[in-house]
Amino acid sequence: MSKTHKSLAIAGAVATAISGLAATSGAAQAEEKCYGVSLAGENDCAAGPGTTCAGTSTVDYQGNAWALVADGTCTEIDLPDMADGTPREGSLEALDRDLPA
Repeated sequence: MSKTHKSLAIAGAVATAISGLAATSGAAQAEEKCYGVSLAGENDCAAGPGTTCAGTSTVDYQGNAWALVADGTCTEIDLPDMADGTPREGSLEALDRDLPA
């Protein structure tokens, strides 16, 4: 392989690596805390009084437990209605619904 071919091969490899890094960093998606969307034991940190961190919620869709979701999707998550038929929605702030007894 000539010196020119080696230089082109190295330059191509470097360009590919740099474009791969740019694509990876561009693919990182912002996240936000969304309250009232996680199942029992599947929350991220801090699920309100009586809990300490990840996985400590005790009620499905516990209003004071949060999970990280893609930025801008919190209130769009499809959740089952409450027992009385009231629709559930995720919230960017802690909720007073579905709290442990």
